[in-house]
Amino acid sequence: MIGRMPIEHRYAHTDACARHLADELGPHLRIAAPLGLGKPHGLLNALYRLVAADSGRSMRLYTALSLTRPQPAPGLERRFLGPFLDRHFGVDAVDPQYALDRARDALPANVEVHEFYMQSGALLRSASAQRSYISQNYTHVARDLVPQDINLLVQLVARREGPDGVHYSLSCNPDLTLDFLSQLQQVGKPRPLCVAVVHPDLPYLGGDAEVAAAYFDVELRPETSPPLFALPRSPVDLAEYALGLHASALVKDGGCLQIGIGALSDALVKTLLLRQHDNTQWRRALVALDPVGATHALAGRLGGLAPFEAGLYGASEMVMDGFMHLQRGGILKRRSWDNLALERAAADGRLNPATPGGHYLRGAFFLGSRELYAWLNATEAADPDAIDMCAVSNVNQLYGDHQALATLQRRGARFFNTCMMATLLGAAVSDTLEDGAVVSGVGGQYNFVAMAHELPDGRSVLLLRATRNSRGGIESNIRWNYGQTTIPRHLRDIVITEYGIADLRGKSDGECVEAMLSIADARFLDALCAQAKAHGKLAADFVIPEAWRRHRPEHLHEALGPLRHKGLLPVFPFGSDFTEVEQRLLPALEWLKAASGNWRGKWHLLGAVIRPGDVADGEDEALARMGLDAPTNWSGRAQRRLLQAALRRQS
Repeated sequence: MIGRMPIEHRYAHTDACARHLADELGPHLRIAAPLGLGKPHGLLNALYRLVAADSGRSMRLYTALSLTRPQPAPGLERRFLGPFLDRHFGVDAVDPQYALDRARDALPANVEVHEFYMQSGALLRSASAQRSYISQNYTHVARDLVPQDINLLVQLVARREGPDGVHYSLSCNPDLTLDFLSQLQQVGKPRPLCVAVVHPDLPYLGGDAEVAAAYFDVELRPETSPPLFALPRSPVDLAEYALGLHASALVKDGGCLQIGIGALSDALVKTLLLRQHDNTQWRRALVALDPVGATHALAGRLGGLAPFEAGLYGASEMVMDGFMHLQRGGILKRRSWDNLALERAAADGRLNPATPGGHYLRGAFFLGSRELYAWLNATEAADPDAIDMCAVSNVNQLYGDHQALATLQRRGARFFNTCMMATLLGAAVSDTLEDGAVVSGVGGQYNFVAMAHELPDGRSVLLLRATRNSRGGIESNIRWNYGQTTIPRHLRDIVITEYGIADLRGKSDGECVEAMLSIADARFLDALCAQAKAHGKLAADFVIPEAWRRHRPEHLHEALGPLRHKGLLPVFPFGSDFTEVEQRLLPALEWLKAASGNWRGKWHLLGAVIRPGDVADGEDEALARMGLDAPTNWSGRAQRRLLQAALRRQS
């Protein structure tokens, strides 16, 4: 296998590079590729085509989070998403073909794909993906790759030429590449052939992410590159804002922050900014949600109610848009140093942070909007020490040579993650359904929960909606029990729903059940209470407090509606990738989708179609955007009628 000699093979054509790799490595490819943004789709597609066309070859791919554009269903969904996807991702965007084929169970027999984390819910119906899923903690992936005899590693990189020659930045994905190659070296196994695929728009980040040209064996520098995958920004509803408000009171000034991605994380970031910049309104919102003062009491003990002065330090496996907004808002600013003496001096207030530099954000991979990528580029140019992209072993665990330093850097840590369900006894369900079907994967969630228990003042906070819509109607996400568990009950800590905070650490089972009932939706309280009593985990004479009976969606709207009308809790807290017309269409389309999911909804939908009501404002413009202003066939006329009914109902 080629070692650490200077690069001898440089390519500008992807197919030629793929042919060279196939010839060099023989008929059986065992490939490692980064998760998310760092996967070179063009090269992987070229290798996939070679293997698929030759039954004498085989390909085994180890990766995670294969990013594909949504594949809209025919009808209204395609009419809405088709033009948006072309505009947002670009008509020349490239999807990984293996991922599209796997989603429809059409992988060739000589191709295997193993992922430890998948796009949430995208592969529930793919039998091959479910069978080949590898359940691993993020920090164990590099270790588990070592025995697989990987012979090819491919990675998207940024490239820079200077007086001392060419350097590459692992940029968005130093996470597993650094750990994997290091572990191979430690056990004396040969390195795989390492291919740097240069993307001109990928932010160049230094520090641990920067490597010399000799780190790679082959360079592919295509003449043209598709746009970087950029996540669309999501809407945030009032229930999610309620979760964010409760969570934002637990963040301690001068502490450390880890957050994930999605609407719940956006809600937390927006409410942290509200706490910072409009503290009076933030407190009023908290009082409206928390009239009995339970969240306020926890804020006094674990978090805070005042704006941030010292600011926060970010240490998160994923760097996403939220950290950018927190830095711009003056919250993400506490610096840390990879020097124990400096960090101790800073913790004791004996160090002027402006003197030695330091970083305020550490991550293992990044993924987000194009605005995030531009911010990373600009920050690196203006303040090269500010952001440290490094191995996931550094971010997601305390163990190793850096334990004393990492413990000090992560003082006051709050690790915020989301889950799908939680039990009355405090276990959490985040990645797998009861029948074993994998929704996403464990990823780094267990890492952060376990780390919170090891840090002297760290806390793990799991966020979840109290209910969800299903084909049978509304279901509670708080259960007595569930057939799968991601976080076991002995690691229970803090759980938050839109109705409040349950602090479970160190609590007895009975206390834990009561705390979880206190944040459940009122419509399910009696049944949950009865189950707990039947299993002997709740006293027979326990009576549900009347205040918990108010935990219903209408109460949230009553509490937070005025703030939404004032523009303090906008539907799109950080701007939208949708046009104004598309933003008006979204709630109508969401209502249609929800209504068609169960019989009760279908009856409401039928009634709305029969009696659609008065014409909605902007209806003609919305119909034109969907190509339904003058339908010429029966299907188009039916879709127009459905959309009119939904628009008028929303109006």
